Amino acid sequence: MSDPVFALTFVTALGSAIVAGLFYAFSSFVMAGLDRRSPATAVAAMQGINQAAVRPPLLVPLFGTALLSVAVGVAALIERDGAASWFGLAGAVLYLVGIVGVTMGGNVPLNERLEAIDAEGTEAAAEWQDYLRRWGAWNHVRSLAGLAATAALIASLTS
Repeated sequence: MSDPVFALTFVTALGSAIVAGLFYAFSSFVMAGLDRRSPATAVAAMQGINQAAVRPPLLVPLFGTALLSVAVGVAALIERDGAASWFGLAGAVLYLVGIVGVTMGGNVPLNERLEAIDAEGTEAAAEWQDYLRRWGAWNHVRSLAGLAATAALIASLTS
């Protein structure tokens, strides 16, 4: 593995770990904490979180790491450096599919649906339980995919 590809892969692994950790926090205690409150409070809080999330502190690591993952994947295909390339390619694909794909195809549509409801309305309790179950399941996938992507990227550095 060339020095620039090593550096690229290293930074991508760090980005993946940051994003995986963020999603792990939601899977392990944030959503459970929200669920300990009334549905109206939980819905309103999650609506606020979702609105605040669409800013650089989340978007730069999330989508910056996606761009880096594309570069790692391309480098892996070009270099064809045995196990290192395969692990790099696997890490890139895991991140792009398991983090970005799941976010855009699973979590974002659920966030948009939650945003459209009245937190104080009669449907809030049912909507919150459905959101908690479905969003949480997709978030677990993102957490595990981020962990697996990080592990594969680190493995590519040591192969």
